[in-house]
Amino acid sequence: MEAAPAPALASPLGRISISHEAVAHIVGRVATEAYGVVGMASRKRLLTRDRLRQGISVGGSGEEGVTIELNVIVEYGLNLAEVASTLRNRVQYEVERLTGLRVAGVEVRIQDVRRSSA
Repeated sequence: MEAAPAPALASPLGRISISHEAVAHIVGRVATEAYGVVGMASRKRLLTRDRLRQGISVGGSGEEGVTIELNVIVEYGLNLAEVASTLRNRVQYEVERLTGLRVAGVEVRIQDVRRSSA
């Protein structure tokens, strides 16, 4: 199976390609700063040495936009639907703002709930 080409932006001066890894770094930073998220969940197929990309999968390219999947651990006692909705909206906004790429979808999977260590 071939890897999907990196999303690209065209301009009169040429093309700008943004790797899925770069998008995953942005998503990781947004997720770790999001209210209610206490960690990223790693699933076997998503293991990575880079902690910012742990639990994050980025796919898609072209005009349809990128798709993002996050696996998170949420603070116990919070409304899970609200945390997921806020995170989904924030990820879409920040990726589009920082990269100029269209975000086709953001899927948030809550893998666990825990009390924060703070």
